[in-house]
Amino acid sequence: MSSGLTSTGREPSLRGAGLDLGYQGTAVVHGATIALRAGTVTALVGPNGSGKSTLLRALARLHPITAGAVHLAGGAAAAGLPAREFARRVTLLAQSRPVPNGVTVRDVVGYGRHPYRGRWRADDPEGPAAVARAMAVTGVAPMADRPVDELSGGELQRVWLATCLAQDTPVLLLDEPTTFLDLRYQVEILDLVRDLADDHDVAVGVVLHDLNQAAAVADEVVLLHNGRVRATGTPVEVFTEEALTDTYGIRIEVTADPVTGLVTTRPVGRHLTRVPV
Repeated sequence: MSSGLTSTGREPSLRGAGLDLGYQGTAVVHGATIALRAGTVTALVGPNGSGKSTLLRALARLHPITAGAVHLAGGAAAAGLPAREFARRVTLLAQSRPVPNGVTVRDVVGYGRHPYRGRWRADDPEGPAAVARAMAVTGVAPMADRPVDELSGGELQRVWLATCLAQDTPVLLLDEPTTFLDLRYQVEILDLVRDLADDHDVAVGVVLHDLNQAAAVADEVVLLHNGRVRATGTPVEVFTEEALTDTYGIRIEVTADPVTGLVTTRPVGRHLTRVPV
């Protein structure tokens, strides 16, 4: 992957400041500020409708901004960059994408090389290696010649992630990347997210619903509630019982491992306190 800044103390690779976002005149995100830094995983969490995916799409220039601005490293305004140049610096794995009929996995992953190609594929000499590497790390290489419209939901999710990795950008945005995946691939995708940050200095912004997954994978957490950023910080700082219980409207217990410091959350429903017979 492309290299980026290595220190969280340096300027962000991608920053949204004071973002107001909405749909058809209805505001859904209010004054949100978020910074993604090289070598760091930032998880966006919050209830349904809190604005997580909308905020991520705005960072990827896929949702109009009512107020505020998005900037990349060096101070370049995202809105002012040509589409091809922006696509070499930021990529987004969306929740859903149209599935092409009769197109192989290898060709779909190759779509990620579009920002580097001119009219002919020969204009992208690094493309084949980038595609092969992306398929290998996501585990889809054995199905390279299969049509994507024959894949399961979990297999297709890994193909789309491979497409993003083939794009080889210093900023990677992931909107619920573990959707449709069984436990094994959920863990492997989150391990891959950590590898991208730790080994390749990628700045990763990821929307997650599972608070324990967010606590395990993220360096920083952004907690959204009713379209506003309620808290930003490490999982230990943000995942407090008071903040989570108020945000989600259900009692959530929080514990921290005394050795690792890893935070674990547990929502408490009416039947979770019963004694097994």
